Amino acid sequence: DNTTTLVQTINVVDTTAPELVSDLETVININCSQIPEVPELVFEDACSTDITVVFEETSTSNGDIEDYIITRDWIVTDECGNEAIYTQTINVNLDTTITSTDQAFCIIEDFNYDLFDALSGDFDSNGTWTVTSGNATIDGSLFNPSTLLDSNGEYSPSDLGEYVFTYTVGGTCPSETDVVIVIHDDCVLLPCGAEDVVISSTVTPNGDQWNEFFTITGVEDCGYTYEVQIFNRWGAKIYENFNYQNDWNGTASKASVGSSNKVPAGTYYYIVILKNSGLKPFAGPIYVGTK
Repeated sequence: DNTTTLVQTINVVDTTAPELVSDLETVININCSQIPEVPELVFEDACSTDITVVFEETSTSNGDIEDYIITRDWIVTDECGNEAIYTQTINVNLDTTITSTDQAFCIIEDFNYDLFDALSGDFDSNGTWTVTSGNATIDGSLFNPSTLLDSNGEYSPSDLGEYVFTYTVGGTCPSETDVVIVIHDDCVLLPCGAEDVVISSTVTPNGDQWNEFFTITGVEDCGYTYEVQIFNRWGAKIYENFNYQNDWNGTASKASVGSSNKVPAGTYYYIVILKNSGLKPFAGPIYVGTK
């Protein structure tokens, strides 16, 4: 019995890449504080159980304060080399809710102000504070207005005004927020009363650097303008200045009253008016020694 057996060989070629069987939101538009975690995806292949998954994530963010895009790719390959790429695109909006409130302090106030107290909204507290305008120093987030004083506890007009402190946050929600602090001296008590005014009683312009000029001191920081009149013992006015600068050293309006344009030695009388001070005029004797 001659029997012939025919054997047919069928080669099945796998040309289908693995397929995604779980849900994947391919495009997401979201605020930076709500970026979702990377999802765990499930893939199946019709002819292969050995599936390789390579995950890659890239971002267009370079640290600048601007919107950016996160791209997530799952590169899926079966054992036959069939490959598929599944992509999720996340459009990230940097519309943060951080706001700041300007502050004002007197320069002699000695306390530590926490700059975080000037911020409100949803922000990461792991950022960095820097001084971006003004010659100030900070300790972390703490600023003490009195550190602007010099070693003698004094200050100059240039130390007053606006100081800008910037809070910078990196990461997925980069941001920069400015806090403006105005430093003033409204709480500084100036010596502007009658008891603070010191007026010369003697002028001896002899070059020894003592009592060289008739001076009005003690209220230099009060912004007053000095009006000065000098009279001799007979009541004749020998000197007058409506914006006196502490520079009279015995000179007279007329050269004939003494040698070298100086008045003769003797006792004279002054009237000093501090304009816009509300104080009564000051009057008194002054001895001038010009020999």
